[in-house]
Amino acid sequence: MACGLVTTAGTVSHTGVGGLTLGGGFGRLARRFGLTLDNVTAVDIVTADGQYRHASSAENPELLWGVRGGGGNFGVVTMFEFALHPMQRQVIGGDVVFPISRVRELFPAYADLSLHAPDELYTDCILSAAPGKDGVFVIAVCYSGPAGRAEQVLAPVRKLGTPLSDTLKAMDYVEIQRGTDRTDPRVESRYGKSGLIDTFDSDLAATLAAGFESSAERRTTVYFQQGGGAIGRVATSATAFPHRRATHNMVVATHWPAENDPTPHHRFADRYWATLQRFTDGIYVNTMNDEPPEVVEANYQGNLQRLRRLKQNYDPTNLFRLNANVRPNV
Repeated sequence: MACGLVTTAGTVSHTGVGGLTLGGGFGRLARRFGLTLDNVTAVDIVTADGQYRHASSAENPELLWGVRGGGGNFGVVTMFEFALHPMQRQVIGGDVVFPISRVRELFPAYADLSLHAPDELYTDCILSAAPGKDGVFVIAVCYSGPAGRAEQVLAPVRKLGTPLSDTLKAMDYVEIQRGTDRTDPRVESRYGKSGLIDTFDSDLAATLAAGFESSAERRTTVYFQQGGGAIGRVATSATAFPHRRATHNMVVATHWPAENDPTPHHRFADRYWATLQRFTDGIYVNTMNDEPPEVVEANYQGNLQRLRRLKQNYDPTNLFRLNANVRPNV
């Protein structure tokens, strides 16, 4: 932002650029400027044969297509070149927090807001309960459009009644990017399930409310990461990432101290997810968790065969397989 230019990044400042970019790249500016991978104009990559290659629209264009959504299937990317976009530093951001008891009422309101939002509005929905605490329902906002329109755009949030807390304010974009670092710690054990949704089924709010459980032993979170906007205006075949019609990424996550038994937290997440999975259509690669090979490959949908041909060309022995793996043609 020092030069007034941005590209889509993740939602915490310590998100790694490699995994984020190769798998997709949802972020606070993705609805406005596209996924992180949509902003990649070139890469340098070391492929399975040890060759150092450059991929761009003019050189190895098929390889550039594949790394934008094909994950680490084709080699080790050592350089990314991104398109940059002019943007003012100041945005409107923060969280509006309500009691979780209002989920059935507030979730449809969030759904309506997010589905009709302008590209400049990014808003996530979060159900969260800290260990031993009552849960909360959070609408997290980042509005990067003209300041004069902010009140109008955010009016639906203001109409939801008196919140427990409201931190919406004008702030530096870099500040909001760092703002949730403390709530995404890397010293806990974590387990979760995720799926992409294309619309909001009328039964989803009730299902979320019925299955959500707080616990003295873990932090439990369900969040909806917003898509749509510019993401959905890219052709399905333009990059290896096929999920252009998805409006949100729905994630169930459990966190607990690393020294504790993970079994009850795995069981809860699996049981809860079993009630939610029917609302999904595919999985965001970067939140995948131990899915079987046939599910992983099916997730590439109409781009799978093209990815298999590319894999055969650059990694015929499947050296790079500890990933959302695409098996080469044999």
